[in-house]
Amino acid sequence: MGNPAESELRLMTIHAHPDDEASKGAATVASCHANGAHCVLVCCTGGEVGDILNPVMDTPEVRNNLVDVRAAELEKSAEIIGYDEVVMLGYRDSGMPDSEENAHPDAFANADPDEAIARLVEVIRRVRPHVIVTYPDDRRGYNHPDHLQVHDISVPAFEIAGDPDCCSEAGEPWHPLKLYFTTWSRARIEGLHRKHLELGIESPYSEWWFKRPSQDHLITTQVPAGDHWNVRRDALLAHATQVDPESPFWFGLPDEVARTVHPFDDYVLAQSLVGGPVDGRIEDDLFEGIRDMSAGEVEVLAHRGVGGRPPDGEALMDKTR
Repeated sequence: MGNPAESELRLMTIHAHPDDEASKGAATVASCHANGAHCVLVCCTGGEVGDILNPVMDTPEVRNNLVDVRAAELEKSAEIIGYDEVVMLGYRDSGMPDSEENAHPDAFANADPDEAIARLVEVIRRVRPHVIVTYPDDRRGYNHPDHLQVHDISVPAFEIAGDPDCCSEAGEPWHPLKLYFTTWSRARIEGLHRKHLELGIESPYSEWWFKRPSQDHLITTQVPAGDHWNVRRDALLAHATQVDPESPFWFGLPDEVARTVHPFDDYVLAQSLVGGPVDGRIEDDLFEGIRDMSAGEVEVLAHRGVGGRPPDGEALMDKTR
C-alpha cells in the first residue's frame, strides 16, 4: 500500500494478537476511516498458540495450519474495520504466563526490549501517525505477557520515534502527538451484566471481572461506537478460530440491545503534545486538538517534541502508569 498523503490524519493502533483489533476499538477505527483518516494496525505476534475456541474450526487441517489461518482471519477483519495497512511486527505468540510456550526463545515476551522498540520506531517513523492507541499497564488485571509487552515497548517507542539521537537507521524522526490506552471500562462491563440479568439471560461476566481494579477514573475519552457497532461484530466473526458465533460472552445480548448499553469505546489519554480535556470533561475524538491544525503546524510540533519532551516547555500529559 502507498504512503498516506501528508494532509491526512493518521491513526496507528498496536495490538498483541490477531483478533485483538476486533475486540478493542474496532468501531473507533471504522469511524476514523470513514471520516478520512489513514489507519494502520501493528500486530505484534501471529497468534500461533491461541486456542481454537470455535468447535466448528477445531479440525486437524486448521490446527496444522493455524498460523496461515489466523493471518487470513486478520486480513479479513482488518478489511472489515477499515484499516489501510496491517504491519506484522514479526514476533511469536507467547502464550499464557508460566506455560511452555511462554518460555519459547522467539516469544514476544522474551524479545530484547531495545530491538523490539527499534522495530516499532521504524514503523512509526514511516507511517508518521498523529495518534497512537496501545495498551495500558495491566499487570493487576489481564496480565497476558504479550499485552504487557505491547505496553512496555509502545510507551518508549512513542517518545524515541521523535528523538534524532535514537535509532538513526530507522528513518527521519517523527513524534506522534497523542498516545492513548484502550480500556474495557467497569461501567461497560457492569452495564452489560445488568442488561443480561434484566432480560433474564445468564450473564457471562463472572466475579473475576468485578475484582479487577477499575480504571474508570482515568478515562478521558469516549468515542461514539453506535454507528459502527456491526463492524465490531463482523470483525470478531472474521476470526472464526477464536470467536464462536454462539459465544454468550460476545453475542449473549441481541445486537439491537447490546449496541445501546455502552455505545462508546473508552480510552485514557496517556501523553499529548497538544493538551487534553480538563476539569473532568470527556472528549469524543482521538484527533481533538489536531484536527484543526495545518499540516505545517503538525510538522513543526512533531519535530519539536523530541524524545517525548514538551516543545518549548508546554505541558505533556503523562498517565503511563
